Amino acid sequence: MIPKETVYTPGKHLLLDFYGAHHLSSVQHIERALTDAAKACCATILDMKLHSFGENSGVTGMVLLAESHISIHTWPETGFVALDVFVCGDCNARLAIAPLVAAFRPQKVNMKEVKRGVHG
Repeated sequence: MIPKETVYTPGKHLLLDFYGAHHLSSVQHIERALTDAAKACCATILDMKLHSFGENSGVTGMVLLAESHISIHTWPETGFVALDVFVCGDCNARLAIAPLVAAFRPQKVNMKEVKRGVHG
């Protein structure tokens, strides 16, 4: 058991909303972006599953990581992307942001960070 005075956060979860983003229908582009993001935060990719809803339509998917996951949902018709980057251990979720921004070139980014597993 971890003493109450010790701050231990087993997981860091970033919720990213991208507005005015690009390349939201291309499964290949999204696969590369998510792979680059996982590598940037030193995560280990176990599997990736992406589903396209058709030409010029959105994509939804998940990267299964040894350290947790990265998920994505795109709405090309509005330029919106919802991303979750959830990692544990020595991974730094914030390092995934730059490659994701570079890949999707959003006009605006909203980020919320949640420390998972904190008593309180």
